[in-house]
Amino acid sequence: MKLNYKELVNQSAWKKNGIKVPSYDVAKVTENAIKNPGWVHFGIGNIFRVFIGGIVDGLLEQGLMDKGITCVETFDYDVVDKIYAPFDNLALSVILKGDGTRENKVLGSLSEAVKAQSSDVDNWKRLKEIFTSDSLQIVSFTITEKGYALKNAAGDYLGYVVSDIENGPDAVIGAMGVVTSMLLERFKAGARPLALVSMDNCSHNGDLLRQSVVEMAEKWVEKGYVGEDFIAYVSDQSKVSFPWTMIDKITPRPSTEIANDLEALGVENMQPVVTGKRTYIAPFINAEKPQYLVIEDSFPNGRPELEKGFGVYMADRETVNKAERMKVTACLNPVHSALGPFGVVWGVDLFAELLEDPAIMKMGRQVAYTEGMPVIEDPKIIDPRAFADELFEDRFINKYLGDTNIRLCTDESQGVGVRFGETTKAYVARYGTAEQLVAIPLGIAGWLRYLYGVDDNGNAYELAPDPLAAEIHEQLSTIKYGDPASVTDQLRPILSNENIFFTDMYKAGLGEKIEGYFREMIEGPGSCKKTVYKYMD
Repeated sequence: MKLNYKELVNQSAWKKNGIKVPSYDVAKVTENAIKNPGWVHFGIGNIFRVFIGGIVDGLLEQGLMDKGITCVETFDYDVVDKIYAPFDNLALSVILKGDGTRENKVLGSLSEAVKAQSSDVDNWKRLKEIFTSDSLQIVSFTITEKGYALKNAAGDYLGYVVSDIENGPDAVIGAMGVVTSMLLERFKAGARPLALVSMDNCSHNGDLLRQSVVEMAEKWVEKGYVGEDFIAYVSDQSKVSFPWTMIDKITPRPSTEIANDLEALGVENMQPVVTGKRTYIAPFINAEKPQYLVIEDSFPNGRPELEKGFGVYMADRETVNKAERMKVTACLNPVHSALGPFGVVWGVDLFAELLEDPAIMKMGRQVAYTEGMPVIEDPKIIDPRAFADELFEDRFINKYLGDTNIRLCTDESQGVGVRFGETTKAYVARYGTAEQLVAIPLGIAGWLRYLYGVDDNGNAYELAPDPLAAEIHEQLSTIKYGDPASVTDQLRPILSNENIFFTDMYKAGLGEKIEGYFREMIEGPGSCKKTVYKYMD
């Protein structure tokens, strides 16, 4: 079996091997999407394909949609060339359950793949055609927190952003430049309405996206590329809305073991690839079954019946905010960010395996239940305690998911502000200090210990991709392993940086505590684990 349109016609072979295939006409929904695009998505990696692609696949199966998604890549064009084009934009969803069983399904909802490359005449022309279509209702995003950033941690514009500002809408490079350029095309075509929906793990993600778009537009006004009327268009949320969302589905890197299993069933060419930009991707996507997508219901050009998709909740902004804070600042992401780095330092590959350590499990529960949950509000549509129970009793411990600790460290510098800073600020607001926290500062110390780049036996290792990893690693380079006294003021510029943590950890009462934990973690072989056990005793 080959994953392409031609081979998909032979449905009996797929079904015989336990792989479901679309009941809808894939060619027809593809044709409809190309002629009258309705939904565009930026950032077309693993979580998009299995989650958003899976939701649309389900709506197509129910007859609630008649067109697929237009998939747009702004960062890693190899994804289009190596994963989309060779497989006719089809994807194979592999859902991994805690009992070891799997659900395999071919997704036919990814109708077109476009490179958002202004230097590519054909792709750029096609993107403009898509954005000027009356039928377009939704532009969604999973580009990670760093994809929305215009400035670095020092507050200076990133190099490619400077280029986008200087060179204008027809020569953009970055995602925010591309989006703003396409909104300009839509504005010139009649100022048609549209919803821009961030689905990344960012606090108030819709506002983050809006701020970047408006700021880019303002810079173009200063340069004379656009007029004030364009600013009015992107600022009018009855024309261009920026709904808030909360998204949750654990989607690890593609597993070679699963690729081998699929090939043993007769599905050809399933092996994962690592692109030149270190994107880990495959023709299939392995993920867990549970998923949550809470979306602010603000769509000025209409929308599909999203609430009928699996795991989708339509709500008002306040409810989305509460659901997002529940997940991102208390129950899930802080646990990943606090524990994952220890797995790398201790030489433990899988997150589920790491949680078999009783001190780590206790620390994770303390981050969520004891320290995070008391300062969040119940969103009502999802019960926080039930959500956390599902995580610790089902999702986190699912060994078959194969989620790795090194993946959890990827781009962590872009999330620690939301995951730890927000809770820290909430404690300061309520009690005047956050000094009573233990597990969260221990997790921050563990993250810095990971960025130190030396494991618990004193051996060096490679850090996961992260825009601040090299910089922070360099700041810690004067610290001598085995010599806690060598930790002087190296951590202060990091822990006091409000661009990283959204607060000054010293003013919050945690800076010195984190420094103390870190000193103990570098005393010598085994000292990192010993420190966790000491404070979780």
